[in-house]
Amino acid sequence: MADAKPLYETYNRAPMVFERGHGVWLETPTGERYLDFAAGIAVNSLGHTHPHLVEALKGQAEKLWHLSNVHEIPDQTRLAKRLTEVTFADKVFFTNSGAEALECAIKTARRHFYVNGQPGRYRIITIEGAFHGRTLATIAAGGQAKYLEGFGPKVEGFDQVPFGDHEALKAAITDETAAILVEPVQGEGGVRPLPKDCMRGLRDLCDEHGILLILDEVQSGVGRTGKLFAHEWAGITPDIMAVAKGIGGGFPFGACLATAEAADGMTVGTHGTTYGGNPLAMAVGNAVLDVVLEDGFLTHVNDIALVLNQGLASLKDRYPDLIDEIRGIGLMLGIKCARSNADLVMAMRNEHLLAVPAGDNVVRLLPPLIVSAEEARDALSRIEAALDMLSRKDN
Repeated sequence: MADAKPLYETYNRAPMVFERGHGVWLETPTGERYLDFAAGIAVNSLGHTHPHLVEALKGQAEKLWHLSNVHEIPDQTRLAKRLTEVTFADKVFFTNSGAEALECAIKTARRHFYVNGQPGRYRIITIEGAFHGRTLATIAAGGQAKYLEGFGPKVEGFDQVPFGDHEALKAAITDETAAILVEPVQGEGGVRPLPKDCMRGLRDLCDEHGILLILDEVQSGVGRTGKLFAHEWAGITPDIMAVAKGIGGGFPFGACLATAEAADGMTVGTHGTTYGGNPLAMAVGNAVLDVVLEDGFLTHVNDIALVLNQGLASLKDRYPDLIDEIRGIGLMLGIKCARSNADLVMAMRNEHLLAVPAGDNVVRLLPPLIVSAEEARDALSRIEAALDMLSRKDN
């Protein structure tokens, strides 16, 4: 049909077009400016057109874009070394996305038991409400019916337990269990942090049963919660971790990190990628780490988080009919709404403030980590105006 839309109609897109961005601001072709507290769903960790990232990308683009992984790529080794120096990991595999990082994590866990004489240990326990990506394996891991519907039989090997039910989790462990996979903070599931005691309990449980702990830090990692990775708040380390989103600052790439022991089955020929770890991605990834690892950067994230938390707590007190709860940690915050979260997202958009809906009737606030205190207060003023409009509309 001549009038048919050329794109898959899989997105419920807002009728908005942005032409340029700078810092925490986006601008339409007509010059309207929006304060971006969505950040591409926690992707634009350093905001838009950050000069250090732009310089790194331009410099690499003038030299070399792509190489197959059959060749040495020095910046891969450099970035992997930097990541292993600041995390629990000994090994890194670079991917193009968070879903691919999770696929690698799942394969790493299963392969570990295979090469250690336990091929029957392949099942992975996950948490209800989780989101781990859109591939067939990762939608099975997440277990949400709305993502599984219509795609045939669910990929075998994943067992979901209720959020926060430690007894159910313990009961789910069998002789076939290879790993437990969790998000330290559920993003899509409604900005629900796992309590520190629960995180420690998961680590102890995995150690007790000789299984692996896999963390999905695709959304919560790279400074988003005020630590480099969210699990650091609990003082524990995983065996395998999936990372993406903020690590590229807007350039699409991810990584699977693992201890040497957990990765012992990932030998030559067992896994691969065409584009993962390409020179453009590695240049940007190294540039992101340059900024995030600077002295004082994470202190800034926590300082701004305090400004936002205090302001949001005040708004909750003043609009109890519209806000049930303020959730989250660092600059991964959620407003649990007393009425439709879509109404609040739209009202905020009318105030030229962008946010992201999530499960459990939550609105996510995921500003770039470079947001200033003044910009945070500006956002709070816009949220207040949106709440005031909704409140007046009800009366």
